[in-house]
Amino acid sequence: MRSYTRITVLILAILTIIVSACGQVATTTEAPTDEPTLKPTPQLTPEAQFPLADIVNDEGGPVIITGEVEYTYPFFTIGVAEPIVILEDQAGFVDRDRNFIFPIESQVLGQITSDFYTSPFTYSLTLPSVPKGTWRDIDNDGEEDSGLIIFAVAYWTNTWGDPYLEKRDQGGGGWSSAYASTRVSDDRDNYLEIYGGKYVVYALDDLQGFPVGFGQDGKLFTEDDPIVQLPQGWTVVDIDDEPFTFDRSREPKIDLFEPESIALTDFSDMSYTEAFDAMLEKMRTEYAFTEHKGIDWDALAEQFRPRFEDAQQSNNKQDYYFALRDFLWSIPDGHVAMDFSVLSDQFQMEVIGGLGMAIQELEDGRIIVIYILEGGSADEAGIEFGAEILEINRTPISEAINETIPWFSPFSTEHTKRLEQLRFVIRFPMWTEVEVTYKNPAGSPITDMLTAIFEVESFFFDPFLADFTGFELPVEFEVLDSGYGYVQVLDFFDNELLTIQLWERMIQQLNENQIPGLIIDLRLNGGGSGYLADQMAAYFFDEELVAGNTAYYDESIGEFYADPGDEDVLFPPREELIYLGSIVAIIGPDCASACEFFAYDLTLQDRATIVGQYPTSGLGGSIEDFVMPEDIDVRFTIGRAIDINGNIHIEGKGVVPDIHIPLTEEVVFAIYRDDMDISLERAIEVISR
Repeated sequence: MRSYTRITVLILAILTIIVSACGQVATTTEAPTDEPTLKPTPQLTPEAQFPLADIVNDEGGPVIITGEVEYTYPFFTIGVAEPIVILEDQAGFVDRDRNFIFPIESQVLGQITSDFYTSPFTYSLTLPSVPKGTWRDIDNDGEEDSGLIIFAVAYWTNTWGDPYLEKRDQGGGGWSSAYASTRVSDDRDNYLEIYGGKYVVYALDDLQGFPVGFGQDGKLFTEDDPIVQLPQGWTVVDIDDEPFTFDRSREPKIDLFEPESIALTDFSDMSYTEAFDAMLEKMRTEYAFTEHKGIDWDALAEQFRPRFEDAQQSNNKQDYYFALRDFLWSIPDGHVAMDFSVLSDQFQMEVIGGLGMAIQELEDGRIIVIYILEGGSADEAGIEFGAEILEINRTPISEAINETIPWFSPFSTEHTKRLEQLRFVIRFPMWTEVEVTYKNPAGSPITDMLTAIFEVESFFFDPFLADFTGFELPVEFEVLDSGYGYVQVLDFFDNELLTIQLWERMIQQLNENQIPGLIIDLRLNGGGSGYLADQMAAYFFDEELVAGNTAYYDESIGEFYADPGDEDVLFPPREELIYLGSIVAIIGPDCASACEFFAYDLTLQDRATIVGQYPTSGLGGSIEDFVMPEDIDVRFTIGRAIDINGNIHIEGKGVVPDIHIPLTEEVVFAIYRDDMDISLERAIEVISR
């Protein structure tokens, strides 16, 4: 109990008389019923500084909190190993400190009580009798009080360290903006301001004040907040109500919110034409690279809308599928995609027939054969390994390649597109007769008629994949005979906890055995979590490092904006897990998206040397999925990744090798005939210098 001076008591007594003359004396709340009951507003007492809070269901305060977490975001469960629900210390929001780290002692862990992989899942959280956390005095009375501990209930995933959230788990700190009991704004004018939802508040005594509304500025925990006095113990505050409601139920239910900006957009109930219009408008405003790629959305609408109208009028699903496919293919972005399972029959029909060979383009522009299927059409025609292909169906081979539209379209870079054109230019429906003009090594031009037969060996030919089983771990590490470490990082999409455990074990082995250098092979890494990729790269730096940022469309200002507080920061681990030896990274066009950000991180401060035959894929943005009619998932790019100078640094160009391995005839023969890993050999040469 706080002590008062005689003057203070006298003033409070006078105030009590004045207020009592104008108001009603407090009465006792009836026993709780199914419907919440409100106490009449109590008045000031000699001990009170503020009006007492109206209480809903006064059962002494919450003991157990339960609730649901509903999610529609397609990637919600990907990579998650340890999902948790916690009491999240909100001192960061009170202080507007985006770098505030929830103290471990304040993190009260709940239990997930249903199948996490089925939405919605449920949770239960038992409150401690007295919590530990960050006290904040928010009553604006000019006196130093013990204040309150203010919590939100929030969903998180744990990847690093013990079951509690450390700085890396918290993304650098702050407060939850998604899947929490609070509603958080993403409008630029009120970015990350909490405007609704529920708080769980603890008061050490019954003399602490808390806002009962937002005040004139519309913001919480600012000087103009109207204040009421809370009882001692736990209280749930509903800030969606006006004025706020204060709930002392024993077992309140608090659901967590999925923000509209994350929730899956669903156009599936619309007609084909309506959905096209909605999709076009969404892309017109939210697509990240409209100006960068010179996309004319009006021209695309004029070109493709009639096809959607025709499909709708004829109720022809197949026409709709192809209209959607061709529209998406017109956007030169490798992140743009749709669920092609609805067109699998057409895909197979068009490409199932092969000529029993695979081809490659050399630096000098020649197209040569790098694989011959024994007993295939090319083999029977006498085409040899290393033969130069001159024409297909009387069309010069380069022209035929240029005219080929691969089924794996679209692409962000020309080199990835060209490689897929080389794959698809020699695929046909089965039994198609194909006229091929070629020249065997040391031979003269020959023209033969080849028949496309059922074979997929040449379509999937890649000697680098020959030893892969599909059961590999996300991080595969060994020490080479040269004495250098070698690791294949196969994706950033696997179990994140497992990935980090493997990664840290490798780092420990490198340091304990004083391995002087590490070769990181990224050639088969298709991406995944960009944040995980950044933090894995952080193990090679001894200080925090800003890698860049991402701009998103902000409806409140009508343009793309990269908030300085959202910078991509590499957070190094504890000292013994930092590796400062030499690094060489091997890249290729199959290193895409998050893999490219990892590779780019390694170029900061010239930390690594990048080796490769090609740049990476050039997918430099964040993605969003939405649903079109016939339940077709569509994906496009909504985040514009930029470097620390604000430049688009990956999209459309990729990470370029420091040491380029030219595809000469000698190199191609060594790779595809002699089964040599030229890129790895070059990496060993570089790291040994």
